[in-house]
Amino acid sequence: MSRLVDSHCHLDFEDFADERGEVIARARRAGVGTLVTICTKITEFPSIRAIAETDPDIWCTVGIHPHEAASQPDTDEAALVEYVGHPKVIGVGECGLDYHYDYAPRDRQAEVFRTHARAARRAGVPMVVHTREADADTARLLTEESDGGRLAGVLHCFTSGRELAMHGLDLGFYVSFSGIITFKSAADLREIVKAVPLDRLLVETDAPYLAPVPMRGKRNEPAFVVHTAAAIAAMKGVSAEELASITTENFHRLFTKAAKAA
Repeated sequence: MSRLVDSHCHLDFEDFADERGEVIARARRAGVGTLVTICTKITEFPSIRAIAETDPDIWCTVGIHPHEAASQPDTDEAALVEYVGHPKVIGVGECGLDYHYDYAPRDRQAEVFRTHARAARRAGVPMVVHTREADADTARLLTEESDGGRLAGVLHCFTSGRELAMHGLDLGFYVSFSGIITFKSAADLREIVKAVPLDRLLVETDAPYLAPVPMRGKRNEPAFVVHTAAAIAAMKGVSAEELASITTENFHRLFTKAAKAA
């Protein structure tokens, strides 16, 4: 059986502090072979990296979430590249634009986004992009920073419009879907899932948030990615096994530093 990858979760969050080991064990029992714990605050990167160091099948990223763009220490391109030099750090982010809450000024979000994109290009790793209600500016910045296709990455927990998804694909990006695609209100998003080619799909939980049906209302965790994957498999007309194999291969094609799970 192919093992799934939860390409985006937050194992460092307080929600998991008391049972992180059991959360990881449950993921393995559910058929999840690889986890990526994502950085949102540069000040918390050492603890995130330490979690990744505890397990050969856990990896991490380094970056500043757009919500934190104004509150976190200024981190330049060279510093991010240095962090990526660690063998467990496989990507830059999550970073991007979030105009829903506007917790940070938009110009500051854009500045941090560009710094992350340039660091990802320089380090030769993908960037993990968060975007919410900022489709036009996200598309513009990705185009400007793509440098003729040298920028790789993923539009994570995708909830934006079809135009941005197609634009990201044109730039060579992957699109990752979370448990949101199982929500009753997500009919438009399910149409985008159907339109994204199988070889450009990733799956994730964004745990501890966004638990998929039938776990909705509970704290999300990496084991629950199996429900999202099953829903996507049904939408794409493939078996759950095929979907697991395809998305795992996609993940390793993008995140080349991550070794395959045993």
